[in-house]
Amino acid sequence: METKTRMDFRDQISRNKTNSFFLMLIIFAVIVLLGYIVSFAFSSGYFLFIMALSVVFSSGYILISYYNSDKIALASVGAKKATREKYKKYYDVVEGLKIASGLPMPKLYVMPSAQINAFASGRNPKNAVICVTDGALEKLDKNELEGVIAHELSHIGNYDIRYMTLVAVMVGMIAIFSEVFLRSFRFKDDRDDKGKGLFVIIGIVLAILAPIVVYLVQLAISRKREFVADASAVKFTRYPPGLIGALRKIKNENEPEKKISQAVAPLFFANPFKNLGSTHPDINDRIKVLERM
Repeated sequence: METKTRMDFRDQISRNKTNSFFLMLIIFAVIVLLGYIVSFAFSSGYFLFIMALSVVFSSGYILISYYNSDKIALASVGAKKATREKYKKYYDVVEGLKIASGLPMPKLYVMPSAQINAFASGRNPKNAVICVTDGALEKLDKNELEGVIAHELSHIGNYDIRYMTLVAVMVGMIAIFSEVFLRSFRFKDDRDDKGKGLFVIIGIVLAILAPIVVYLVQLAISRKREFVADASAVKFTRYPPGLIGALRKIKNENEPEKKISQAVAPLFFANPFKNLGSTHPDINDRIKVLERM
């Protein structure tokens, strides 16, 4: 049974890099297309200007997102850099797992939240960050915290962090541009009422579809990544009960998260929203798999 679900990590890394490249192309194409459509809301003299602006903006958006994805994710949850003096246990756990995994030392951050959770972000293992919540540091023992952090290190080593962060960026972009469409109508030339009506319809459709697209993109992030990361965590720690204990505490806690954007929810160790189970595999299923290891 185990051999059927086994995955070559080199294949997964290659797949994640390829998916990240095509996702950046899609982001570029979508922004340019949106610029093209928005240009029709203005007089024809603005067409070339708007198209050039959309190309420059899309290129800049991709570069900024790619090189600052970790900063964007950290800022969105209000995370602060962890100091060794204040978070010695945190540093000791990560440094031990760094040796076991053979990965570079990530930068460590702490997010103010009573919920037990964590996430990793960054464009590659050399530029990775790990962020845990106050709740994780307070409620998890050393073995449980090791299990959670080993899971995040697996995402780093497999380049999951690049792909998942770019997905989160794309989701945010879609939400932003749906709003841009709605606001662009007020600049439309009133002499072209027919065109204005058309753009009103397009804007309304996009505004309605944006949250649906957010939901579908989150579903597109394979749940198998979480199972693979759990298996790798056990490989690093050699102690399945640690990760199992953390998952059971997460299952039993009742700390709904209100600060996190749904766009970045897939980055987290466990789904931060109690009412949206689709972004992660069911915790019971994860525990059952780990208990067989």
